[in-house]
Amino acid sequence: MSAEGSPPGRRARLGAVMREGEEQVTPLELFFDLVFVLALTQCTALMSQEGSWEGLLKGVLVLGMLWWSWVGYAWLTSVVNPEEGLVRIVMFGAMAAFLIAALCVPGAFGGDALAFAVAYAVVRVAHILLFLLASRDDPELRHSVVGLALSTAIGAGLLLVAAFASAGARPAIWGIALVLDVGGPLVIEPAGWRLVPRHFAERHGAIVIIALGESIVAIGVGAHEHVDWGIVAAAVLALVLAACLWWAYFDVAAIVAGRFLERAEPGREQNRIARDSYSYLHFPMIAGVALLAVGLKRTLADVPGDLGIVSSFALLGGAALFLLAQVAFRLRVMHTMAVRRLLTALALLAALALHAEISALALLAVATGLLVAMIVYEAIRYAEVCDRVRHRSLERA
Repeated sequence: MSAEGSPPGRRARLGAVMREGEEQVTPLELFFDLVFVLALTQCTALMSQEGSWEGLLKGVLVLGMLWWSWVGYAWLTSVVNPEEGLVRIVMFGAMAAFLIAALCVPGAFGGDALAFAVAYAVVRVAHILLFLLASRDDPELRHSVVGLALSTAIGAGLLLVAAFASAGARPAIWGIALVLDVGGPLVIEPAGWRLVPRHFAERHGAIVIIALGESIVAIGVGAHEHVDWGIVAAAVLALVLAACLWWAYFDVAAIVAGRFLERAEPGREQNRIARDSYSYLHFPMIAGVALLAVGLKRTLADVPGDLGIVSSFALLGGAALFLLAQVAFRLRVMHTMAVRRLLTALALLAALALHAEISALALLAVATGLLVAMIVYEAIRYAEVCDRVRHRSLERA
């Protein structure tokens, strides 16, 4: 018994239990991610229902805010074990607030603006409080958390301001809030953060899987009419397209990037790589898949019809954005240029010129064909290298 009369183990469970090198993603983290699934679905619904450039912009802004919330908890749970102590209870509370924010997404720029802003603020405040709890014996981490609290307060505060502004001014205020909130870590000394690199990389890989799952959901949502041969063809093409994006990320890129992160010097170097390549550059991947889901939903809803420029951009531009983010991801982590992926992304954007000339199904076939060609070329050209990367165990120091 301690001097206070309470067993040390009990006091520890009331606080935060540090990970101390534990790499496995916990069930509670995966459970937390399920709320992000709903948030992502709501964002694609917002973009799809408006069917306009403004709708796409609003969806990306909301997704950006929700992504940054998720990123904060990814960093947090790389420091503390979310299933121990008070952290577990607060995580459930944060999930509830995240759920309310997700439910408010369709009206985030309208009647539910205030409800979204309040729920979002609760999610972020809970995150900061847990980080403060985790950093009580780590002055460097505490200093970084205080800096993050300032940018968090600015971002959440501006969303509250937007809730009382005119409807026309809200997207602009949201944009400013997102830039200032996300930009906070760029002016915070990165050496103060703590992370378990393999856990951190695996966590982001899981969220990419969740995003790709949204593109599969879009197939079912779009195909609400009688299933005919056109629907079957579009569904198969959409699945192949999603599989190509999965292949592009998980076949080699995610493995190599994870190893680079793990081998980086702990502290400033490792944290900067994690911040830039995962927290920042994974967002355009997620946004790209969300846009793609909008395009797929519209395609399955009217296979023989004309998608229109906005939905065509969502389809082709979403896939292109995913690849461009991967180009930047590889350049930041490995300092090499993924030329074929850059060229494929440019070809996808160039295919927009065909949107008024061919059907939605044909445009989907063009997009899928370009991605399949890229994957087949890489699989054949670099077969030996890819096999060696996938099957070589990580060399530990």
